[in-house]
Amino acid sequence: MKYYSTNKQVPEVSFEKAIFQGLPDDNGLYMPKTIQPLSVEFFKNIHEMTLHDIAYEVAKKFIEDEIPERDLRGIVEGTLDFDLPLVEVEKGIYALELYHGPTCAFKDVGARFLARCLSYFSRQSDKKATILVATSGDTGSAVASGFLGMKNINVVILYPKGKISKIQEQQLTTLGENITACEVEGTFDDCQKMVKDAFLNLELKKKYNLTSANSINMARLVPQSFYYFWTYAMLGRDRDVVISVPSGNYGNLTAGLLAKRMGLPITQFIASANANDIVPSYLRTGQFEPRKSVETISNAMDVGNPSNFYRMNDLYGSSVENFRSEIKGFTYSDEQTGKTIKKVYGDTGYLLDPHGAVGYLGLKEYLTTSDAVGVFLETAHPAKFLDIVEPIIGEKLEIPQRLQDYIERQKVAIEIDADLEQLESILERL
Repeated sequence: MKYYSTNKQVPEVSFEKAIFQGLPDDNGLYMPKTIQPLSVEFFKNIHEMTLHDIAYEVAKKFIEDEIPERDLRGIVEGTLDFDLPLVEVEKGIYALELYHGPTCAFKDVGARFLARCLSYFSRQSDKKATILVATSGDTGSAVASGFLGMKNINVVILYPKGKISKIQEQQLTTLGENITACEVEGTFDDCQKMVKDAFLNLELKKKYNLTSANSINMARLVPQSFYYFWTYAMLGRDRDVVISVPSGNYGNLTAGLLAKRMGLPITQFIASANANDIVPSYLRTGQFEPRKSVETISNAMDVGNPSNFYRMNDLYGSSVENFRSEIKGFTYSDEQTGKTIKKVYGDTGYLLDPHGAVGYLGLKEYLTTSDAVGVFLETAHPAKFLDIVEPIIGEKLEIPQRLQDYIERQKVAIEIDADLEQLESILERL
């Protein structure tokens, strides 16, 4: 499979080179040259297939023969060694729970797949790499967990000081070994800009063999498409399916759009946003206007210039009308989010996290004019947001042991400004 840059100013590359480079040298984003549809036979049998078999068939379309079948199956099985349950919250509305992995967030799927792919290619060539990643919350912890102790790979994580939850911070600052955490004075957008600037500095990129584990990396998007197929498989046949995606950097939604291009019959996608409503605003006005992100209680979605918009724009031929044909956009305040967490918990006993609550709100709004089956993505365990969720519901939450283990560890982070020279000084120490 060949991958091209959305800016189309550099040569096409292999899957291996695309994931090691992370970002093309022309500041575009990699996309597969062809999005190959899955067979009629695949969709005929999907409801009887296992998650691992579905994921293998999907991954093979993006990787082809660059990873042999036995190794690719091992990567898939190692990535998905936990459940992705579909839970009915109320009649016709389901939560796809993506937080049953080691760091209790959906990004475990993408980070673990990327780590295993990079490890496979590194073993073949003994190539060393430095993973440089910005996080607004869950990406950092998932990447730290996924790459911990991996030979030939160092990980540097940039996160905005004071703008992620305590447990999220503990998950990415307490592991040591090949993981370095940098606490940046600024916002997530500042962190993401530092990553992009580092990649655009070709001398710096080559010197440290930089690659990224953000959703700018195609090996993050490929596995995130798996769970859309799995959702369809679990729901059964002959049902119109609408999926609401809590959206910040839009990697999850872009993965869903790739799944649809491969033949997955999703009727409608919903981009559910918090106050950082860049894409819903674009869908309303036709103008894409990035701006400084604002802080909300759904912090992992606090993104003012979502990278994956440019992939979606490429898919839709830069046409807002094409966007609107498949995506509806909604935006919700912190007040609406908090009230929804309380109401759903009181009415059904189901506890939403702040991001899932935004997804639920978008789904409910859309379904006022549709009788489709609705699914929203529950992207993180509510216990990752104790200081938000507990006051809303007036109860203490039980913290899963895999989160509890992080709380008592010693935080180790390097404080830096949003400055590329300071970041380079850290890279030199690795």
